[in-house]
Amino acid sequence: MSSRGRHALPPVRKSLGQHFLNDPRILTRIADALAPCADETVVEIGSGRGALTEMLRERARRVIAIEYDRALAARLRERYGPETNVQIVQADVLQTELGTLAAGPYALIGNVPYYITTPILFHALRRPRAERAVYLVQREVADRMSSAPGSKEYGALSVNLQALALVETLFNVAAGAFTPPPKVESAVVRVTPRTDPVVTPDEEQGFRELVQRAFGMRRKQMRKVLREIQPMTIARAETILQSAGIDPTVRPETLSAAQFAALYRLSGAD
Repeated sequence: MSSRGRHALPPVRKSLGQHFLNDPRILTRIADALAPCADETVVEIGSGRGALTEMLRERARRVIAIEYDRALAARLRERYGPETNVQIVQADVLQTELGTLAAGPYALIGNVPYYITTPILFHALRRPRAERAVYLVQREVADRMSSAPGSKEYGALSVNLQALALVETLFNVAAGAFTPPPKVESAVVRVTPRTDPVVTPDEEQGFRELVQRAFGMRRKQMRKVLREIQPMTIARAETILQSAGIDPTVRPETLSAAQFAALYRLSGAD
């Protein structure tokens, strides 16, 4: 095989939603947004061709790069074989316990495949969580992550993230910065754990399930939603909602994370 053949890039796999960011200026801004320390472990989701990995390894003590595509993972292993601070993991991120992989405190970063962005974001909320995370996502998802109650983008993802973290949309990324260019706009989002989360660690799973079930009925009034989640009389449902400071006639899309937390505690939902 010729030298050119050995070093040719693997073909783009559309089935995996591959869009490789290759603009050095944008890559630098993303690395700057995470701002890894020299003694820190960084877990990277979707390392692809290694453009961001290369920047991260120069800044962090250790980089754990997760790549699903076997050909890309093999290429990265060949590239970083001699490096002691870069670990390449060929795996499905949704089947990977990120905290276990990091084996200690870590920061999280990734150019998240757009077709499975929401499952990855929920997966990353599982404990032990990253001390902070920076994601490159579809602009529509960025809007959902940071949207306020009552807006059309507001949903279960918004509530569950905002209950636990501060969400900041930092900047947009043009399609031309990728190969091949995606057909949607992109944005970089930073997620930083709140010092005052609205739920305790023991409440997180039950809270998440309540929120997701409620938004599965987002067009119904909360008195109806609550009774479908947990069988009870109309009078009991209205008493709980009023105690939580919630108008029984409003819909789930109007409630803040704090109101959902109050509802979770008062209703005894699990």
